[in-house]
Amino acid sequence: MLNSRLTLCLVLLSVPEIVAAQSPARQVPDVSQQALDIHHSGMLFDGHNDLPWQMKQKGQSSFEFLDISKPQPTLHTDIARLRAGGVKAQFWSVYVSADTDTTGDALLQTMEQIDVVHRMIRRYPETFELADTAGDIERIVAAGRVASMLGIEGGYSIQESLPILRRLYGLGCRYMTLTHSKSLSWADSATDEPRTKNGLSPFGEEVVAEMNRLGMLIDLSHVSVATMKRSLEVSKAPVIFSHSSARSINDHARNVNDEVLRLTAANGGVVMVNFYSGFVTPTEQLKKDSKDLGTLSDVVDHIEHIIRVAGIDHVGIGSDFDGVPRLPVGLEDVSTYPRITQELLSRGHNREAIHKLLGGNVMRVLREAEEVAASLKAS
Repeated sequence: MLNSRLTLCLVLLSVPEIVAAQSPARQVPDVSQQALDIHHSGMLFDGHNDLPWQMKQKGQSSFEFLDISKPQPTLHTDIARLRAGGVKAQFWSVYVSADTDTTGDALLQTMEQIDVVHRMIRRYPETFELADTAGDIERIVAAGRVASMLGIEGGYSIQESLPILRRLYGLGCRYMTLTHSKSLSWADSATDEPRTKNGLSPFGEEVVAEMNRLGMLIDLSHVSVATMKRSLEVSKAPVIFSHSSARSINDHARNVNDEVLRLTAANGGVVMVNFYSGFVTPTEQLKKDSKDLGTLSDVVDHIEHIIRVAGIDHVGIGSDFDGVPRLPVGLEDVSTYPRITQELLSRGHNREAIHKLLGGNVMRVLREAEEVAASLKAS
């Protein structure tokens, strides 16, 4: 296997021509050796990658059909680019459509997506290993593999059953996004009409409590502001936003407003910044051109805003690679993460701060959730 830095250089050599064709006025910064050293010595832990969904859509859920040990230009993710990007740990989304809540096959399809991730780990054991705990992640990363956890993207996957929630936890799911694009009977979506009185029904509060007991992270991406606030009140453990950005920069319902950023800081949680152009590109810019891709600088603006409002301990990375149709110039695939480190370094952020937001903060949240779970089980 190529050295990760050499791989990065080879992958990025082809990017400037593509960028120039899209937006000649926007240049992607070179990544210095100092930035590479900082980046690769930290633990990049991305909160959200939709490769399993793309494998279903483009690859018949088969790694024979789409072998990610080889270059896969139709995807944002393959093994060489993961190595080049310095990915150490990943939450793989096991997303299924919100329509499965009405068709009744949400659990079945979720189990199929979980199977994709498990088969990927078995097929490429030199690259991936399933992690159950923060301690597992540290061990796996030290062995040179990508520590892999699963994230359920939409509470409809549990079909209103706490036993199913427990079963999915047993299969490696370490967070659940409470809703996706549609509201549930027990939690409200950011992009649908509310169905509860205050964001969570009594059953929704039971779900949060059981997730706390299990040590499963509550993910508040996609939920309404009311659901964010109520979940933050109910949860005894820190929460995450696995792939959301700052609403003050782009006033989109999927992003997190400043009030909730402060509440998240008080809770000890982490907002993991999304790369999707539609969530990242500043509101005024969007009004001028709804198809503007934005740049990696825009993504770092979101990171810095969250740092200003919530603090350096409460921000992370949740790219949404392979789950979005448009990405900012400079962040075209998983090989490009070191450019974020370069931009942060150029803006004056030091090694310690960069390591926190790359993955240190979400590792802390995982450990604290595990401590809360142990305490609840003991009592």
